[in-house]
Amino acid sequence: MEKSEQDKLLKAGRWLLAQGTEFRLGVVALEHLPSADRIEIAFAGRSNVGKSSLINAITGTKRLARTSNTPGRTQELNFFMLAPERNGGAAWLVDLPGYGYARESKTKIAAWNILLNDYLRGRPNLRRVFVLVDSRHGLKKNDLAMMDDLDVAAVSYQIILTKADKLKKGQLEKVVLQTQDALTKRPAAFPEIIATSSEKGLGVDEVRAAIASLVDLFELGYKAH
Repeated sequence: MEKSEQDKLLKAGRWLLAQGTEFRLGVVALEHLPSADRIEIAFAGRSNVGKSSLINAITGTKRLARTSNTPGRTQELNFFMLAPERNGGAAWLVDLPGYGYARESKTKIAAWNILLNDYLRGRPNLRRVFVLVDSRHGLKKNDLAMMDDLDVAAVSYQIILTKADKLKKGQLEKVVLQTQDALTKRPAAFPEIIATSSEKGLGVDEVRAAIASLVDLFELGYKAH
């Protein structure tokens, strides 16, 4: 992407996320999903990867999404309406249950996995899934399994590296290259990888820009300059 085009998207992303975000509902069964009349952008990742922290960072809030040091805290599909006062809302942002480790029974974890898989395979308005990966560890088995599911479901996904401030520049570049190499033969993978740090603000505007690229901004009243 040309620099001028990226600059426009960065500006648009900042405008869009400045329009506010509201928590609307938590879903534990498919029959409780909201109407599929808005595009949806979901956040997935291993437990404790930093999903809630990133959602809070991009929306400019501290407590919109609950954060916890206990892996497996997010137990529902949590729906947030982006720009709720603009044309009834721009899009749903969806915080998905963390996969991997969780302090729950095998039965409950299996139920979460079924809900998650059914949602990913059957949601027609799901435009993209941001798959969050801890940059200190790179792609793990659970991440690859999630990517397999998204490839099969033909759902576009983009890798977001979290906690990038914990690595030195050379280490981070190596992780980015390794991740890019792992995506080369994956049909549903979006090629651009975004390295982020919710704590330092690294990559936050880039994630906002990626969201803005999926939304009809002019329908919301946005005027590019």
